[in-house]
Order: sequence, then C-alpha cells, then structure tokens
Amino acid sequence: MAGTTVADHGAVEEAFQGALDAVGLTASAVRGDPAATIRRTMGQSKIEVFTELLGGDRHRAGQANSAFELAFDHAVDRGEVAPIDGAESTFAALRRAGIRTCLTTGFSPATRDRIVDALGWVGAVDLALSPVDAGRGRSWPDMILTAVLRLRVDAVAEVAVVGDTSSDLVAGTRSGASLVVGVLTGTHTRDELQAAPHTHILDSVADLPGLILGLTP
Repeated sequence: MAGTTVADHGAVEEAFQGALDAVGLTASAVRGDPAATIRRTMGQSKIEVFTELLGGDRHRAGQANSAFELAFDHAVDRGEVAPIDGAESTFAALRRAGIRTCLTTGFSPATRDRIVDALGWVGAVDLALSPVDAGRGRSWPDMILTAVLRLRVDAVAEVAVVGDTSSDLVAGTRSGASLVVGVLTGTHTRDELQAAPHTHILDSVADLPGLILGLTP
C-alpha cells in the first residue's frame, strides 16, 4: 500500500522514529543504523522490523509496534495519506477488465482498514491482507498465495505482483507470479529495484493496466 497505491508523505518513517522515541530508544540502543534499516525493510511486517532493530527483543518490539500504529493512525486521521496518482483509475480499469485486485501491506489489519476507510476504497478492491492474515509478511510469499486462495484464482501464473520495495519483488518471485513489477513511487530507487528479481520496472501503478492489457512493452 504505502509507496505503491498510497502516498504517505513521509508519515511511515516519522511513525517509525516516533515509535523508537516512545519506548526510550536511541540510535545507540538499536542494531545498526535505524534509518537505513527502516528504509531497507519498507514493505515488511512492522513487528518483524522492530524485532530486527531491537536485536530480537520481541517484548520491546511489541511496545514499539504499538506506538508506531498509534502514531500512524493519527497521521491517517489528520489526512496525511492520499492515493498515489493513478491508483484509483488503475483499480477501476482492472475491475472493468475482470481482473481482481488485492492490497497487501505490512500494516496491521486495523491500520490497513483505517487507510482503506479514509481513502474511500471499500468496494474499490476485492481484498486487503496483512501478514497476520497469511502467516508471514514479505519477503515471504504468504500474502500473495493467500490472495490466490481467497479470490479463487485458478493458477499463480495468472497473478501480477506490484510493489515499490525489494521485498515486494522477492515475495512476488517466490510466489510464482508471472508478472513481478516494481514501481518508482516509493522509497526504493530504480537501482535498488533492478537488483531484486523482477519482470518489469514502471514509473507508477498508473502504468499497470497498459502493461497487463498488452498496451505497452
């Protein structure tokens, strides 16, 4: 969601830093460079990211995750999230073509649904999943495979996976999807996305209908 279909204007990174501050953590108290780790792990399950930052301390990671969700929920309530340009027209174009859509995210279900409600996307997509709905978050393929089952897709080869992070592309490749597409509207650069397994790199999710419907190379 964030970086692929949702523009958060830096709210995710601010919520991460606020969560670390809220549990009294300084840069010296976490493993490595926290800013670099946050950026590298964008798209992954938030509780797993905090667990990595805190060297495996799941108790403190849970505290930080709760603070993150509270901070990001407030950002959503303040109107600091918006659709990526072209995301909603993409949803509509895919639906007209008979293609089902699923949003996957590292956010908790409560935060995910808060975003969907705030953007008025209830009914615009067919399904939305968080790691807890599937077993494991990215870069594991669990959410993609869960979407295949819930949406009654005949074969994984009929799936296109789109995301703005390397974790998205690794998950898509692991799932067996025939299209694994990186988009440049998130925090990862073209070079970072190209270093991950993929089939295409697009400027934006707005370009996806053309790709899927055979209108672009």
